[in-house]
Amino acid sequence: MNPGDEQGYDTDERYGGTGQTRTRLPGDEDTYDTARRSMRPSRSLITVVGVVVLLIAAIAFANQNTDTPDNPSDARGPAASPTSPTGTKPVDTQTSGIPTGHPQTKQGAESAAANYAVALVSAEIIKPARRSEIIDSVFVAEKKDELRTKFDKAYSEKFLSDLGLDKNGEAATGSTYISRTTPVGTKVRSFSSGQASLEVWCTGVYGTAGEDSRNPVTSDWFTLTLDLRWAEDDWKVESFSQAPGPAPVNGDNRVSPADEISKAVEGFGGFSYAR
Repeated sequence: MNPGDEQGYDTDERYGGTGQTRTRLPGDEDTYDTARRSMRPSRSLITVVGVVVLLIAAIAFANQNTDTPDNPSDARGPAASPTSPTGTKPVDTQTSGIPTGHPQTKQGAESAAANYAVALVSAEIIKPARRSEIIDSVFVAEKKDELRTKFDKAYSEKFLSDLGLDKNGEAATGSTYISRTTPVGTKVRSFSSGQASLEVWCTGVYGTAGEDSRNPVTSDWFTLTLDLRWAEDDWKVESFSQAPGPAPVNGDNRVSPADEISKAVEGFGGFSYAR
């Protein structure tokens, strides 16, 4: 979700959307074209027009981290981490439901980036009561007040209403709002003991499951770039951005009815991540 130019966000970084259409917030004339291109234009134009469900596009960071890291991970460019288990134990502490206490290592930075991606692109971030807790847990101290203001402005009551949600970010009775992200892999762009820049390749499901939903649940693929700093004995986010894809060819899966989607989300819990 993206604030428009009238809200004073001046970056042109791309953020993700429904995976079915390309949309903007009301009044967004130019920046933050946040939704995905669909492989089925007719569904994109008829079914999901005007729907914005990808949550983190609400933020335009005025102060992106542009410093050159001390120790590039590879002079030839970033390399993907192996997908096999490393034997490193997962973190076993949480703050406000978000894994914390990641080690000050490259693997610790990867785990933090994956865990923070799950939190930042979640249904919880649009709820005022939970949003502040997530910001406190994820971001460096000097960014927190600025981000509270930006998030609150982006997720206004009107914006939530346009998504079919009440002022508390809750769906109507009989409906379930869904935003769940699953990291597929991480890639270290650069790393030092105090700074890290990583990419997290993600997929997810977004939308409202319900018989009368104007915002059907769709899948999406996107890549988050997170710049992390070692602070408060953990990795914290200084800035992040998002780009669409890489996305595979859509399969021929049967589309599940709304109640089946709701039961799946309620019945299958999410994960925390550690390499």
